[in-house]
Amino acid sequence: MTLPQSCVPLGMVGAISLVLGLMGCYSTNAQETVSVAEITPQVLVFATTAGNVVASVGPDGALLVGTLPAASTPYISGVLTSRTKSAVRYVVVGPQDSAHSEGDAGWGRLGAFVAMHENALRRLGGNAMGAPSAMSQRFTELGVDRPRVAFSEVLALDINGDSIHIVHQKPGYSDADAIVHFHVAKLIYLGEVFAGDGYPAIDPAQGGTLAGLLSTLDAWAGTTFRFVPARGEVTNGASVKAFRDMIVAVRDRVKHRMDEGRTEAQIVAEHPTADFDARWGKGRLQPDQFVHAVYAALKNGNQE
Repeated sequence: MTLPQSCVPLGMVGAISLVLGLMGCYSTNAQETVSVAEITPQVLVFATTAGNVVASVGPDGALLVGTLPAASTPYISGVLTSRTKSAVRYVVVGPQDSAHSEGDAGWGRLGAFVAMHENALRRLGGNAMGAPSAMSQRFTELGVDRPRVAFSEVLALDINGDSIHIVHQKPGYSDADAIVHFHVAKLIYLGEVFAGDGYPAIDPAQGGTLAGLLSTLDAWAGTTFRFVPARGEVTNGASVKAFRDMIVAVRDRVKHRMDEGRTEAQIVAEHPTADFDARWGKGRLQPDQFVHAVYAALKNGNQE
């Protein structure tokens, strides 16, 4: 099952529950369009402007994992309501640039249990040893809250006939990276470590490292699981391996040029990603930005 490349807005949220092999699209406002694909009867993937959100849904309620924009919440909530009678909602918010975070995306006020890795939550002013800081003006304007629960290494949920483990990883995109493993569905979500739509971001301001990113990918490249990327279509282990091999190739090219004494500007000008740009150069990170990130990782010694 893959996510739709394009879709027509649905007139009624309730109509989705009548469609077997669920696939649809809904515009929550002029800026936010959400599409949804059924991977199994208990596992859905919502594609939002912030990225993919993976859901477990069934008799025990619903679990959402990913980065969620507040504008998507009414639609996603409606789909979940149409597929489970349980009011229980768990939401685990993935790490992203704090400037673009939308906190709990409004799920807290709907009564959901909302969690985030402790490192990411600290950057939003929560998980403090003492009174939390005041809510940011942006969150106030969006009408959202911070997640109220932090986890450190593992969250484990037995829900809807599956065992789901959310496991903190070495810093890759950030120091709050985690994999989400749906054991029965044989599905893996790697967050921003596996961007899906282009070159990966490595955010040193959030503790991200090239070494950690490759370490996480190494563990899953070529395996037989299905993978939900941060953005784009559900795919397989071969795609993860191709993504990992591309990063290694670019890293090695940049390192070779550094060893020869080239400057950062010279290396960027030589376009060491050129043969990968057709596949990976159309995402959120431009090719030259990725080369700068790899150069910085090698120069700062966080590639080993």
